[in-house]
Amino acid sequence: MISVSEAKKILNDHLILGKRIFVDLGAANGLVLAEDIFSPIDIPSFDNSAMDGYAIFWQEGNPLRQLRPISKSKAGDMEVLTLDQNEAIRIFTGAPVPAGADTVIPQEWVKIENGQLVFDPEKFRKGANFRAKGAQNKSGDLIAKKGSPITPGMVGLLASVGMEKIHVYSPPAVGIILTGDELEEIGKPLEFGKIYNANGPILESYLHQLGIHAIQIGKAIDDPEKLQEKINDYLGKYDILILSGGISVGEYDYVKEGLRKAGVKELFYKVRQKPGKPLFVGQRENQWVFALPGNPASTLTCFQQYVKPCLEAWIGKSEVWKPSGYFPLAEDFDKNANLTFFLKAKLEDGKVIVLPGQESFNLISYGSANCIAEVGEEVQFLEKGSKVNIYEW
Repeated sequence: MISVSEAKKILNDHLILGKRIFVDLGAANGLVLAEDIFSPIDIPSFDNSAMDGYAIFWQEGNPLRQLRPISKSKAGDMEVLTLDQNEAIRIFTGAPVPAGADTVIPQEWVKIENGQLVFDPEKFRKGANFRAKGAQNKSGDLIAKKGSPITPGMVGLLASVGMEKIHVYSPPAVGIILTGDELEEIGKPLEFGKIYNANGPILESYLHQLGIHAIQIGKAIDDPEKLQEKINDYLGKYDILILSGGISVGEYDYVKEGLRKAGVKELFYKVRQKPGKPLFVGQRENQWVFALPGNPASTLTCFQQYVKPCLEAWIGKSEVWKPSGYFPLAEDFDKNANLTFFLKAKLEDGKVIVLPGQESFNLISYGSANCIAEVGEEVQFLEKGSKVNIYEW
């Protein structure tokens, strides 16, 4: 049995990076850039107005301009007008600023008297409401770094410079095998001795949150031959194999032996932690295999602490092991085992509240929990105000 830090070091030493793929920008949200992006154009690509108003050439202290009749500039105009120093021209937001103009006076701050534009020069300065060509970025500027997540904002940035397709890291296809004769599907009557399948929805939901949608969930009864068939089948189809249950040392726990027979190389088995001690992690060529304990809290904790970082690294994210934060406990905490505890917790008003119902079968606290708090194996007692690492969902 190894420590949490030893387990994470082993995983970090064996991280697998997904393949680079070329995708449409609109399909990249939630993925990670696999290349640096240099802008092919200046943005803005022409001098333009930030306001509806009047374009002028700034002359210090001069509040008068002759309003040019008829002519105006609006967004989408292809013609670049030319403005004399003593003229003003009607202009609209996003429209090209005429050559010779360097300032835009908003329409609500002007008067038109006898064909002349009148404004208070004390309220403005040269360059007001004028968006110069290249003000956001110049052609050739680095605008997005390799490893950056594709967010809606990033999509907007890349679209603004005309990027149609980009290189990203391909998300993995994930196969999930749920073991146990006791599992019953949601929606069916629950007979005595059965439990509803909570781990399947837990894992599927978490994978979706990570931007992974190629998911297949199957069940395996407590029969070593049937389980072996399922393991062999899924290892032939998916980049990642996650199993839930059947990984302890009980009479019907066949998972570990089934993985060995399938050629999975063990990286470690069992971690000094609570919940989720009987955790198995292995690899077969460029495939990850995670066998998680079957109790729901154990499944969720092990996924968050070990599976999630490996999947994030697969799709190109960095600092995947970093906690979400370091915050003080709201109350004293005492533990009676030399194990790392991962506690259902709630971060509220800058303090960590350890919630009731910490048993590995108990999901009631997950209704209000927004994080897991970590207490190291060497710690026995923490006073109120002591700081702990937290991991948000």
